[in-house]
Amino acid sequence: MAELRGNRSRAGTWPPRAAAPAGGFAQPGFDAWSSFVARLQGWARAETGAGRLLPWIPVAFGAGIAFYFTADREPVAWVTAAAAAALCAAAFLLRRRKAFPVAALIAALAAGFATATLKTARVAHGVLARPVYSVSLKGFVETREERERTDRFVLRVIEMESARGQTKLQRVRLSVKKGTAPAVGNFVELKARLLPPLAPLQPGSYDFGRDMYFAGIGASGFVTGSIKTLDAPFDGGWSLRYAAFMQGLRDAIDARIRTVLGGDRRAIATALLTGRRDAISAPVNDAMFVSGLGHVLSISGYHMAVVAGVVFFAVRALLALIPVLTVTFPIKKWSAAAALFAAAFYLLLSGAEVATQRSFFMTAVVLIAIMVDRRAVTFRTLAVAAMVVLAVAPEALVHPSFQMSFAATLGLVALVQIGMPALFASPDHSPTARAALWGGREAAMLALASLIAGMATMPYAAFHFHRVTPYGVIANLAAMPVVSALVMPAGLLGMVAMPFGFDGMFWRIMGFGIDWMIAVALWVASLPGAVGRVAAFGTGPLIAASAGIILLGLLRTPLRWSGAGAIGVAVVWALATPRPDLLISANGRNVAVRAKDGRLYLMGAAKDAFLMRGWLAADADARLPGDASLGDGVSCDDVGCVAPLADGRLVALALRPEAFADDCRRAALIVALRQAPSDCNASVIDQQTLRKQGAIALRRTRGGIAMDAVWPSGVNRPWSRAAADANDAEQSYPRPATPRPVDATPAEADLQAEE
Repeated sequence: MAELRGNRSRAGTWPPRAAAPAGGFAQPGFDAWSSFVARLQGWARAETGAGRLLPWIPVAFGAGIAFYFTADREPVAWVTAAAAAALCAAAFLLRRRKAFPVAALIAALAAGFATATLKTARVAHGVLARPVYSVSLKGFVETREERERTDRFVLRVIEMESARGQTKLQRVRLSVKKGTAPAVGNFVELKARLLPPLAPLQPGSYDFGRDMYFAGIGASGFVTGSIKTLDAPFDGGWSLRYAAFMQGLRDAIDARIRTVLGGDRRAIATALLTGRRDAISAPVNDAMFVSGLGHVLSISGYHMAVVAGVVFFAVRALLALIPVLTVTFPIKKWSAAAALFAAAFYLLLSGAEVATQRSFFMTAVVLIAIMVDRRAVTFRTLAVAAMVVLAVAPEALVHPSFQMSFAATLGLVALVQIGMPALFASPDHSPTARAALWGGREAAMLALASLIAGMATMPYAAFHFHRVTPYGVIANLAAMPVVSALVMPAGLLGMVAMPFGFDGMFWRIMGFGIDWMIAVALWVASLPGAVGRVAAFGTGPLIAASAGIILLGLLRTPLRWSGAGAIGVAVVWALATPRPDLLISANGRNVAVRAKDGRLYLMGAAKDAFLMRGWLAADADARLPGDASLGDGVSCDDVGCVAPLADGRLVALALRPEAFADDCRRAALIVALRQAPSDCNASVIDQQTLRKQGAIALRRTRGGIAMDAVWPSGVNRPWSRAAADANDAEQSYPRPATPRPVDATPAEADLQAEE
């Protein structure tokens, strides 16, 4: 007992020191390793503690959606739904077990996979496989938009007639001459030339056809001849009436702005208020994105926050002027409700794009939290917004808007939750407090927010647009205070004053701020090194970078720095990605060859500026499609072209059968628009291969030549089906159109690429 009492009174530490090994000799290395393992276990327990699971649910849900989009063939909807339901039920039964977090994440992954599968099945529709040169269409106009040189509208097809039977399409997107697009809601009859949705320009590049598929659009093209407005055979439904009403409202706002502002000032003002940004001129649009101000043109979290914030504080200030309301009623909650209504209206007015949906849901959760006396800006808020967006539109996961928007928001929420308390937790007499008196804290937060948002979105800008913005912080520091304090409030006041006829002065104020923003964008874009070009890299580095950003943002312990390691791996991986030695377009009419100097040189039957611009951007090449040096070393005649590879072997583009006699003897590879002779000694990539596999990239490896295709053999998804057999192709050619009172056919020089 004495010994026991002595032990109880002895002072000690926690955790207790490990006993020395037998013989009295310590093992420092073993002790250090044990301590490190114990520390890792403690960090892991902290990360899996109560309340830490929710932010990871949308991550797992999104991973399931990502797995869906990597499948070679379309999954069976009912099987994926049943599997997801079973796994969710299993997770529910394990809710009181230690295995619950793992079960919940697996169930969320399966639910994401099933959600994407069911969404694809729900929107299933026909997709045009081959061009149709002349087709008669009747239908309702659902949307209309203005672009720099042409207008464009979406037609809900009711009747479709062509010389040969074709896939029945639900919707088509058509370009017309400026000023000739019909009004939304009209029932029209027209003739058009239709093209399949734009496929990826090269393996690994963005799939515009996938976007069109989920938008319900099966083809794009342009109108030939005039457009007739007819009496509708039946009512278009409430959705069409709503679309017509909102389009009319956007047109009315644009018309009022147009009376005061013009050019890019008018186009940007309209973009900020209605989401229609296609009328902005190319030089200004490029400068905005090069300078890092491109996010201003896409209505997202910033715009929604400004709208909700202005309405919230304005309503609260007005209510505070009435003492009875201030003392008796919760005017803060009333103000939050008014701000929520304003944000919802702004969402509908702007067209409810993915970034706007995300920002609205985020803003709505924040305002609802205020109304129920909860903390507003948290990772749970972001998690709820992400789940809502992905559940409604799972295809948004692979869109750059969603990726950049949520990456930036994750970084900013982490800044608010972690960075701000650490940065500003100082005594009142500290230099930080003194700087705050002069606005230093606000300036520092703006700089930090711009820096963090820019770094978080950098991997996605590099992957999708092949460029980064080195001077984004400078541009945002110079322009965003003016946009926040002048441009957006003036725009809101202008819309409020429109019914009373006093909106003109607010548009002018808005124009002054836009002039400043344009000047900043042009100045920053002209700085040396303003365009940070990045060569294309695969999805592997992007996934690694995304994992790193998520780990840095969501983890709380020092384990978060594993995210920095993942980002470092992504950078090295991206830089080590080999570039293709040969690129072949999907129609076989354009070929890019990498020569000894490491640059691409182009040969083709028809110069496709959009294609060339995409290829050059993906190669981090600053040359423009019209650059004369792109043809250096390329020899062309009436029957084809020839260009050398870096090792001296020749690549030929055979435009006519007469080219085979020489090309089969001299070239190592022939890209042929016609069937090559059976005795040709060269390797041949013909139209049949390109129809099945789309654009092709070839690169040299130690074992020979590796070929990557947009649609590898065995891949067949609803938005990337193998082309129809040649017998099903429309073989008729355009016939001279009968003269019409108003011709809506856009000039060939004005046609803009479909994206």
